[in-house]
Amino acid sequence: MTLELLWERDALPRVALPAELESFYDGRLGLDGRCVYANFVATIDGIVSIPELEQSNALVADGSEDDKHLMGLLRAFADCVLIGTGTMLASPKGRWRPQGVYPAGKESFAELRASVGKAENPAVAVVTSGASLDVEHPAVAEGAIVLTTERAAAELRGTVPDVVGVNDGDWVDLRLALEELRRRGYEQILAEAGPTTFGVLIAEGLVDELFLTVSPVLAGRMQSRRRLGLIESVELLPDARVAGELTSLRRSASHLFLRYRL
Repeated sequence: MTLELLWERDALPRVALPAELESFYDGRLGLDGRCVYANFVATIDGIVSIPELEQSNALVADGSEDDKHLMGLLRAFADCVLIGTGTMLASPKGRWRPQGVYPAGKESFAELRASVGKAENPAVAVVTSGASLDVEHPAVAEGAIVLTTERAAAELRGTVPDVVGVNDGDWVDLRLALEELRRRGYEQILAEAGPTTFGVLIAEGLVDELFLTVSPVLAGRMQSRRRLGLIESVELLPDARVAGELTSLRRSASHLFLRYRL
């Protein structure tokens, strides 16, 4: 299937896409030269993950192939994909490449990356306090940048190919982590970390855009079982108002694909 453009702001950055991708997206797509952008899919009632269930993302997305296609397209624009250890553990074979989530788009993703001067695949960076890092994960073995604390970095050196001690303390300073990625030349960073890391990024004003797919299903909640919303572990309202400006609206059947500038 393809997306149907319902509305879009005129001033958005746009680049020519390979014909297959432009047809799928129903138009052109582009990003600011330097930006952090995030991509999530959520149910109508705001659930993005059900930790107790394997492959919960597919349930949340209601099996949408268009959501996968869009995720691949957004990865195809990225210089680097930023994840957390929770995301890594949930994808034991993941490499966060465009074609990994949507194999049918491999050729068009590669054509897009070549046309905008990107490397063959985006780099992968994982934010971790160190304790839950799977050092044998294929992404780590293939050179993912491990952004951690000074103490954890000292323990991981010699085991992990590329480890950076971002700061002292028990938690990684995400602003400093992003500065490290900028020093390496990564301008367009796709945040695919989970709701906890995303919440910190939002609270610190580090996310420029959010691509949000709204799936037509309802997940429900019970107090005895944890289901995650878009932002976890930080509170915004009433002390902090963080609001998105809608810049694009597309649909596919009963799925909505929204783009917000934050």
